[in-house]
Order: sequence, then C-alpha cells, then structure tokens
Amino acid sequence: MYSFDVIVVGGGHAGIEAAHAAAKMGSKTLLLTLDIQKIGLMPCNPSIGGIGKGHIVYEISALGGLMPKLCTKTYLQARMLNTKKGPAVQGLRLQIDKYAYSDLSRKTLENIANLSLRNGMVDHLVIDGDNNIRGVITNDGITYHSSQVILTTGTFLNGLVHIGTTNFPAGRQGESAVASLSQSLAQLNLRMGRLKTGTPPRLLKSSIDFSRLDVQEPDSLEYLFEFQPHKSTSTHACYITHTNERTHEIIRNNLHQSAMYSGNIKGIGPRYCPSIEDKISRFADKTSHHIFVEPEGADVDEIYPSGISTSLPIDIQKQYIQTIRGFENAIITKPGYAVEYDFVLPDQLYHTMEVKSARGLYLAGQINGTTGYEEAAGQGIIAGINASLRAQGKEPFIVSRTDSYIGVMIDDLVTMSVDEPYRMFTSRAERRLSLRQDNAFLRLTDRAYSIGMIEDDLYSAFIHEKQIIEQTLIKLKTQHTCAQLLRIFGELECNREHVRTYAGCDLSERAIDTIYASIRYEPYLKREERDIERYDQYQELLLPAEIDFTHIPGLSKELAQKLTRHRPLTIAQACLIPGMTPAAISLLILQARKK
Repeated sequence: MYSFDVIVVGGGHAGIEAAHAAAKMGSKTLLLTLDIQKIGLMPCNPSIGGIGKGHIVYEISALGGLMPKLCTKTYLQARMLNTKKGPAVQGLRLQIDKYAYSDLSRKTLENIANLSLRNGMVDHLVIDGDNNIRGVITNDGITYHSSQVILTTGTFLNGLVHIGTTNFPAGRQGESAVASLSQSLAQLNLRMGRLKTGTPPRLLKSSIDFSRLDVQEPDSLEYLFEFQPHKSTSTHACYITHTNERTHEIIRNNLHQSAMYSGNIKGIGPRYCPSIEDKISRFADKTSHHIFVEPEGADVDEIYPSGISTSLPIDIQKQYIQTIRGFENAIITKPGYAVEYDFVLPDQLYHTMEVKSARGLYLAGQINGTTGYEEAAGQGIIAGINASLRAQGKEPFIVSRTDSYIGVMIDDLVTMSVDEPYRMFTSRAERRLSLRQDNAFLRLTDRAYSIGMIEDDLYSAFIHEKQIIEQTLIKLKTQHTCAQLLRIFGELECNREHVRTYAGCDLSERAIDTIYASIRYEPYLKREERDIERYDQYQELLLPAEIDFTHIPGLSKELAQKLTRHRPLTIAQACLIPGMTPAAISLLILQARKK
C-alpha cells in the first residue's frame, strides 16, 4: 500500500513550495505530477518578482521556501522597479532562464529527504463518509493513501486551449487536460467557476532586428531574494518595442476570429494582463502599447514578447507581429493561445488553505482563482506547512494581512473570493509601509524557524543582523529626531554612506534599507494606524444611493465599475467587493461624509 503523510498534486510553483515545505518539516511527502521533466515550468512570462509580486517572493524566502534559491541560480537579468518611489513600493524583478529553472527545480526536489516524485494524473479523491480526505486515485488505477492532500492543478482542470476558432482539451499546449478531478470536487458541493489566461507567440531570436529595439538596462544590486548577499550580474539583455496603428488595424479587423470575441471562451480573463485584442478594444484611444522583448533561456534561440498575448489565428498573429519595429522578419516558433480552466471559489477555504467542507484537503495556486507564479508559490508554502503540521497533530500556521503580503492575499481570497483572476498589488495592503521587501525576514523568519523551516546557520546570521538594526535605530533615534536624520540621510533617496557613518558599525545593504525606511516612514506609519482605526470606525457608514462612483477622483476604473455593479449600501459591504483596496475605502468614506 502506498501511504504518505502529505500528497501534493501538481508540479507547478504552488506544488513545488508545498512539497518542499512538507518534506522539510519532516512529513513523508509524495509529489504527483503529469510529467516530472516539466516541474517548475514557466508557460508564460519567464520572470519572477515585480511590484507586489516581489514582496511575496521575499516572504517565501523569509519562510524558508525554495523559489528564491532557484531564482538566484537561474536568473539572466536583475532589475529593481519603482526606484523613483519609496522603499515600500519598490519591487525586485528577475528575468529567468525558464529551462534552467525547471531543471533545477526537479533536481532539487529529487534530492530532498522525505520527498518522492512520481508521474501520474489524479482522477479522483478518496473521501470517507464524514468528508475526510483519505487519498487519491490516478487514471491508471493506483491509490495513494494520505489524510492530507494538496491540489495545485494550475490551468489543467478541464483545460481548453483556444487558437482562433480552433480549440482542444489541454492544460497547456502539448499537455493533457485533467478531466475527471473536477467531478470529485463537485461531489463535495464546492462552488466552481471558469477562468481564462493566455500567452503570446514565441519568436525566433535570430529573426529579430535587435538594432531597432530599445535596450532595457539591468541594475547592479547587492541582494536578490535570499537573505545572503549576492552581487547581481547580467548575462542577457532585455529590450522594448511597441505596437503601432497598423498593428492595431490588423487586430481590430480580425477581432471576430479571436476566441475571446467569437464567444468560444466563457472564462473570465485577467484584468491586469489582458490579451492584445483586449487592449485594442478597451483602450481604443491608444496608438501603441509596450512590448517587452525577453529571452526564454540562456542557450535558446527563442524570445518572449511580453504584452501581446493572443488567441487570434496563427496567420493573423504573423501579420500583426511583422508590423512591429524590429519584428519585420520575425518567425513564430510557437503560436500564442488562450486557455480556460476550472477553479474553486476560494471563500470556501480556511486561512490555512484547507477546504472547509473536506477535512485534510488543501488548495493552492490557480485552482483558487489567482494568477502568477509568485501568488501560487505563496499559497503553496502555506498549504505545505499546514498540511505537514496537521499530519503531526500540531497547531496551524496562519499569516495575517498585518504581517505579510501572503497574508493579505490569502485573507482577500478566503473572505472576499474572486470574480476575476487575482493578482497582487501593493495597494491591496493596508499596512504597505510596514510590509516592505527589506524587512520581510524581520517579519517572518522567527516564526518560520519555530516550525523547522529555517536552518540554524541562516537563523544565527538573521539574529545577528536583527540585533544590529535594533541597536542602531535606538542609537540614532536617541541622538537625533527623525526630521534631523532625514535631512542627513536623504528625504527621497537613501544616502548609504551617511547611514553607515552615523551608525558607527558595519551594516549590510539590506540593514541600511531597513534603518532608512524605519526613519523615513515613522510619521506615516502613525498616520497609517489612524487610517486603519478610521476604517474600523466607519464600517456602518451609509453610502448615498445617488453616489456616482465613476466621478470619484482617485478611484480606479476597475473599482468604479465593481461598485457601480454591486451598489453597496455601507462601507462594510463595499469592503466585501473583490479587489477593494484600503485607499479606495478611504475615498468612499470621504465621499460618504461629504454627502
């Protein structure tokens, strides 16, 4: 009999983190996936991080996860985004060699104690009469027993790929869809829906005229996502080009052939990563859109043109591609396509990622309505930790929206659910000034160490840096006011040498960032606390029936549309709308009080 403490179904980014965490904590773990050779594959943009998303990866690092380590060994270019803004909203983004990342993911998992990898398509869940999970059954009739099962199925549940008017079952192009597992979930009376995502055509690198493209320069950095310092190097260039009016004309004239506009696709697509057809339709006044031209791998003659995902027919894809500067002779190596798939409404989960109606069943990643490798990995590590703790009879591990972006994401999912693919933004966090990249380890590493996710040598280095930061802040704030320190250290940009001089001790780049941010944000953090108190105070404040959400200054078009559709009666009801942000709630409170 095949028996395990934890079974993880799916080898994507959620599955990797779940399996790694469960095994690391001592649970006998099985990872079942359709193809072991494709573990950790990046079917879409070969990059990790960015605004909000990068914060999640830092937190995975602080929790002892695997993604940050894989990134350090497989990145091609490193950039820090939003550097003209404050440290709370900056975001590290790494261009990744997708093939090296997948290969390293597999090799790393194969060498982890307590973890077994096997090929297999799960058809059914084994559930007893009290709705307790008891294992899984694969399509070849093998039963694997466990009281903890984590589903990380990505886009494979009843996956359907669309290219023009053609569609066929697949989780990704060239890979089988999982047809029967949705039926097991439906038998648990879980509410399910249908979402859509997409990818652009891949281009032959040697067919692109890079001399006509704008170069996107890398940054010189002292740290990546891991705690240990790492001086970044760039081995490959990234570029930028743009669509134009001729591109838009071809797409506009052929919208009826797009799977999105022909009515073939029923699933809801991502608002913040729309297809090029969506961009042309929704932003008709724009004459061009950015295309980020990025390598798929170090030794691969294939390019990823980010920003032009599509479900148009292949011949139309070729036509509009060749109107773009630098792509005049571009050859398509793989066509772009859309894929729609089943997901579970995530308000049916606990904060541990366990399904409320099925004890021992956990869900993580796109099955919960999210989009992005980082969001998936963040859910995966929490699911893996909690499945392992449950197997050991220990208390659950909960992260909250006050201590992490992962906590914000999970709380959003399980309390508000989703009505479109969920993506992390810094604006979703009420306490984003205190949830920064630089202090992720200070926020989470102590807790991760207590459950066995952090090695002793790393923890010792962390404690040493933590003590230096605390002692330095006490010293500086005793001798100077925050206003005086800001004049010395810089109002808008950190003067690192001045911080080192005044601190009087050896500081890492990350420690300097933390000290500077703590000083710079001190008065704003107090204001942030007051805003949260005000938010709680006005929960029952009535929103006037005649309020026009589309004319509230500062309110995003997305939220104005959702507010108009749902017409909440109170601030409390507005808070329940998926995607609602603290900043938007403040605007609503202001408008309601005016009325």
